[in-house]
Amino acid sequence: MRRTDGLILAAALAASLAATAAEPDPAASWSDRLASQVIAWRRDLHQHPELSNREFRTAAIVAKQLRALGLEVRTGIAHTGVVAVLKGDLPGPKLAIRADMDALPVSEAVELPFKSTVRAQFNGQSVGVMHACGHDGHTAMLLGIATAMAGMRKDLHGQVMFIFQPAEEGAPPGEQGGATLLRSEGLFADFKPDAVFGMHVVSWLNAGTVGVRSGPAMAGSDTFELVVHGRQTHGAMPWNGIDPIVTAAQIVTAAQTIVSRRLNIGLLPAVLTFGTIHGGTRFNIVPDRVQLQGTLRTFDAAMRGQAIDALRAIAEHVAMANGASAELTVPVGASNPVLVNDPALAARVKASITHALGAEHVVEPPVWMASEDFAWYEKDAPVVYFFVGATPAGADAARAPSNHSPQFFLDEAALHVGMQAMLQASLDYLGARQ
Repeated sequence: MRRTDGLILAAALAASLAATAAEPDPAASWSDRLASQVIAWRRDLHQHPELSNREFRTAAIVAKQLRALGLEVRTGIAHTGVVAVLKGDLPGPKLAIRADMDALPVSEAVELPFKSTVRAQFNGQSVGVMHACGHDGHTAMLLGIATAMAGMRKDLHGQVMFIFQPAEEGAPPGEQGGATLLRSEGLFADFKPDAVFGMHVVSWLNAGTVGVRSGPAMAGSDTFELVVHGRQTHGAMPWNGIDPIVTAAQIVTAAQTIVSRRLNIGLLPAVLTFGTIHGGTRFNIVPDRVQLQGTLRTFDAAMRGQAIDALRAIAEHVAMANGASAELTVPVGASNPVLVNDPALAARVKASITHALGAEHVVEPPVWMASEDFAWYEKDAPVVYFFVGATPAGADAARAPSNHSPQFFLDEAALHVGMQAMLQASLDYLGARQ
C-alpha cells in the first residue's frame, strides 16, 4: 500500500470513529424525538382518568397505538389489560416492561389546562377521579418506549413484552384485578421473560433524578378488616347495650403499641394504619356493629405474622373487656409481597441509567413504605423497579404533595428522564450496547 493511500484510509477511519462517537445513544435520540408526543399522550390521559378495572378508553388508545407499530397485541386480559410483543431482528433475551393505567378516586386540586373534571361511582359514592399517582405518565412513557423500540427493530436484540396493567391501585370490592389476575389469566403462558422492569414517578425526588435500589425497595402490604360487634340501644341509656364505637376507639388506640412496642423496627420498618371507621346511623343510637379497615406494611414475614397476631389479640381482648366481640380478617387476595430488586440486575440497570443521565442524577433511595403489586412478577423472573423524580427541580421534594394527594403534581420533564432511563436500561439488557 502506498503511504498516501494509508494516510487517506487512516483519516477516513478516524473521521468515521469521530462521527460514531459524536452520535447520541439511541435512548437519548429517541427520547428527544418522542418527547412532545409523550407529553401529549400524558395530558390526554390525565384529562380522562379511569378507575381500576374501568380503563376502557385508556386501553383503546394504547391498543390502537401498539397496532399502528405493527406489534402483536392482546386486549381484554384482566378486564382491560393490553399486552404487546415486539420481536427484534437479532437474537437475545426476553424482557417484559410494565406500566399501570388506573387512576384514583381523588378530586384534582391542581389548576391545569388539562385538569381532570371526571366523576365516577366508587363504593356506591360519586367521586372525583384523578391520576394522583402518575400512572398517566407511566402509560405515556411506555407508549414512547414501545414506539422507539419498534423503530429500532432491525437492530434490536431479543424480544420485548409491553404490559399495560389495569387496577394496580386494587380492584373494586367484589372484583379481582391487577398483576395477580394478569398472571392467572396466562400473561406469561407463551412468553417467559428473563427479566421484568418497571418504574414509578415519585414526589419525593426532584425531576431529573432517578432512584435505583438493590434488594428490598417497597414494602409488602396487607389490607385488614376488623368488625366489632356490640348490642344496639338508645344513646341516652348506654348501660342497656354494648357500645362498639367506644370499643373500636380503644382498639385503635391500643393497636398503636404494636409497631412502637412489639416490633423491632430497629431491624426493619413497619407501619400499621387504620383508614376507615364506619358505624352507626343516628346521633342518639348506639349501633350493633362498627367496621374498621386498614393496612399493614412490612418487610419481613416474621414481623408481618407478629403484627397480625398482636392486632387480633388486642382486638379480641379489648372487645371482651367491654362485653363486645371482634373479628379480624386479612384477605390473601388483598396482599402484596415485598418488592425486592434482584441485586445483580439492579446493579446493571443502575449502571445503564448512570450512563444515560450521569452519576449526579442517580441516587440510591431508602426503602419506601408504599406497596406495589409489581412485586408479584418476582414469581416469574428477576425484577428491577426504579423511581423517577416528579417534583420540579429547585422545589423542596420533602414538602411536595405526595402521590395520592389531590395536589400531586408531575413535572413533565420527568417523562423524558424516565423514558430515556428505561430505554437505556432495556437496550443494554437486551444487548444493544456492548
